[in-house]
Amino acid sequence: MRKVLLPFAFAGCFIGQALAQPKDGGVKNDMPVWPSRVLQVDSAIVTRHEITVKGVKVPYTATAGSMPVWDEDGKPVAGVFYTYYEREDVKDKSGRPLVISFNGGPGTPSVWMEIGYTGPRLLNIDDEGYPVQPYGLRDNPQSILDVADIVYIDPVNTGYSRPVNKDIPGSKFYGVNADVKYLAEWINTFVTRRNRWASPKFLIGESYGTTRVSGLALELQNAHWMYLNGVILVSPTELGIERNGPLDAALKLPYFTATAWYHKKLGAELQQKDLTDLLPEVENFTINELIPALSKGGSLDEAQRKSIAARIARYSGVSERVVQENNLDVSFNLFWKELLREQGFTVGRLDSRYKGIDKKTGGEEPDYNAELTAWLQAFTPAINIYLREELNYKTDLHYNMFGKVWPWDNQNNQTGENLRQAIAQNPFLHLLVQSGYYDGACDYFNAKYSMWQMDPGGKLKGRLKWEGYRSGHMMYLRKDDLAAANENLRVFIRESIPQKGQPARY
Repeated sequence: MRKVLLPFAFAGCFIGQALAQPKDGGVKNDMPVWPSRVLQVDSAIVTRHEITVKGVKVPYTATAGSMPVWDEDGKPVAGVFYTYYEREDVKDKSGRPLVISFNGGPGTPSVWMEIGYTGPRLLNIDDEGYPVQPYGLRDNPQSILDVADIVYIDPVNTGYSRPVNKDIPGSKFYGVNADVKYLAEWINTFVTRRNRWASPKFLIGESYGTTRVSGLALELQNAHWMYLNGVILVSPTELGIERNGPLDAALKLPYFTATAWYHKKLGAELQQKDLTDLLPEVENFTINELIPALSKGGSLDEAQRKSIAARIARYSGVSERVVQENNLDVSFNLFWKELLREQGFTVGRLDSRYKGIDKKTGGEEPDYNAELTAWLQAFTPAINIYLREELNYKTDLHYNMFGKVWPWDNQNNQTGENLRQAIAQNPFLHLLVQSGYYDGACDYFNAKYSMWQMDPGGKLKGRLKWEGYRSGHMMYLRKDDLAAANENLRVFIRESIPQKGQPARY
């Protein structure tokens, strides 16, 4: 991979390594003077690279920089950091897709998908996603850069993004609707600066990023008249769609089954089935029997209660006694603690293939998230090495893997409905949902439920698609799923772009 530093056209935007010049005319000090921790609101460093994707060489430029968030008076209130990858050998950008990428939290940057999933560089991990040393990166032969340009965006106070000063109120950024509003403005500025108004556009978000892009789809369409071709939800949240009571208690059972199957905690009859053959059976039980039973509450007779408890235990790997003690509603926390309790392990929240060790075997929840500590160990060194050494972005700001964005205003979260409206209003707009079977934070069956509820009349289902993978929240960390998920993105992007001259009409 080659790397050449290029000048950039924006005024006052170049950030580089300067050499200190002595005031007394003596021998110059060759130690670099690094920038301070003051935010660079408008900055860009451009480097040139090349990767091979599916046997084809893809030359590209990488821009690491920041652009302003403007207030109502046109003054910058924050700088949002981004990295932008643009294929060099495509001259006509009008037909070249642009993928706009966010991660979640809220409070995390776009590092996870950038160097773990779709970007041209991939962090060093083993084939199942566990950290290895030495830390670093390699080329990503599965990157979607062959079919689309990509911009990864770090919301305010994540990565290198910051408010311009401490007096800027957090309410401008830290909330479901504030987040959508300022990021839509930022995207407008980016698309305008980069001359990408003609390009087919896609939003992709992971975890809380799915809440973000679901809201952005309608905000961009209604407030900026920017119409999308696709939205991709990776490990989606509940998107503001209510599911309290029996629904909340029941919908997690298929995830319990997948996790118990992975750890070989089911009975022999179920264990011998393939996962994707087993799960439809559990989904049917959940919808047709468990939800009605839980809806009866205390009126459920003892025989029915015992029968339902036995079925939950059979499908979850948790004892019937524990199910009964918890009124047929085993919490996520208790499940993560209970499933492998006798073996002395807990299972991970975001990816239940990972195991942890607690101080005490007893208790009702794990001491820590086993998978998250592993991921932070792999991603944090890699992104710091990558931005500073490969993309040449020099700053003394801390790269916030988790930024302070609290309190976060979750009121009036209508993002699922926002996305439904955007799809209904725009005949070109398609939806792809990607879920990992072992994700307990944004479990796969709740993702299916959200998609069903966004289209209660079934009128949009020809443009809605769900896909499952044998991994967790970041399904792409597993080598086989990295290849499959990226290929599914390629297919989705190609199929979501209409034929030339095709009108957007029903």
